[in-house]
Amino acid sequence: MEHPILKTENLRFSYPTEESSKVVLDGIDLEIEAGSFVAILGHNGSGKSTLAKHLNAILLPSGGKVYVAGIDTADEEKLLDIRRTVGMVFQNPDNQIVANVVEEDCAFGPENLGVPPDEIRKLVDDSLKIVGMYSYREHAPHLLSGGQKQRIAIAGVLAMKPRCIVLDEPTAMLDPIGRKEVIETIKALNESQGVTVVLITHHMYEAAQADRVVVMSGGRIVSDGPPKEVFQQVEALRAVGLAVPKTVELLYELRKEGLDLPLDALSCEECAQALYKLLAKE
Repeated sequence: MEHPILKTENLRFSYPTEESSKVVLDGIDLEIEAGSFVAILGHNGSGKSTLAKHLNAILLPSGGKVYVAGIDTADEEKLLDIRRTVGMVFQNPDNQIVANVVEEDCAFGPENLGVPPDEIRKLVDDSLKIVGMYSYREHAPHLLSGGQKQRIAIAGVLAMKPRCIVLDEPTAMLDPIGRKEVIETIKALNESQGVTVVLITHHMYEAAQADRVVVMSGGRIVSDGPPKEVFQQVEALRAVGLAVPKTVELLYELRKEGLDLPLDALSCEECAQALYKLLAKE
């Protein structure tokens, strides 16, 4: 039986401080299957970004275990295998873009892995095509928009052929158009390329695009399931400082007024359809 591509067992992590240590992760048990699209949702300080950094051994546990495709991340000899399996994309694409030409930036990772030059050419072209940036391959990255830069950063990770990509708040610095571009790219990557996607976010709309939502608060998992199930827990999410998608919020408030409406209509189309059905009955 194949291992889950990512697994944590009673994962604990503390940042040492002058007086004591601050517990950031407090017993995380999580399994992520290959090919899935999982959003990890939580407000600032919930531990979600610290968890992300454990998924390709940027950080190592204070207690418990993290496994990547069955490999213990504490095994220093396997660090390269871990990093090849799980690629990371961060908030600020400027921190990940290292070259003055888009295609040279995408080639940086494979070159460091010792991939032959003729293979690198194909990897770079394929990766840029996947994120819709092939026509910009000879452009200077610093002249691109924020959304385009983030797609270049994703292409640079893709060129190393990871089985999984962990994106830590990749849209935090982008405008709405850039956010939409990046989320559409991530979804296509998962659906057409079969890449496992772990998206760290605090945006409800983004989390609603995933197959599964894991909600974190205070270094623990407080909810885990399909978006349509998780986002029905309106009061529980509010209790940990999170809102629900606007569509669910509208339906929830109308239900409180006695109207017979579902809470699992996440998209605007589903919400409109639910309201139309209710009005058609009147």
